[in-house]
Amino acid sequence: MFPNLGMSELILILVIALVVFGPRKLPEVGKSLGKTLNEFRRASAASFGEVEEAVKDIKDIKEEVQQAAKVAVDKPAK
Repeated sequence: MFPNLGMSELILILVIALVVFGPRKLPEVGKSLGKTLNEFRRASAASFGEVEEAVKDIKDIKEEVQQAAKVAVDKPAK
């Protein structure tokens, strides 16, 4: 997720967070941030699942239409 962050950058972020929030609030902030990220991941995974299902349905409909068109073209005219 954070490929360009090294150890020194993470320590700097932690020190800044410690100064801003204080040592007593920092665990609460970390816990709430973790819950928020977890909920975001769940929501995005559910959204991607719905999109994949819709794409599958569209492909199925496309195949049905192509088969019907092929039958209509192959059918001799009267």
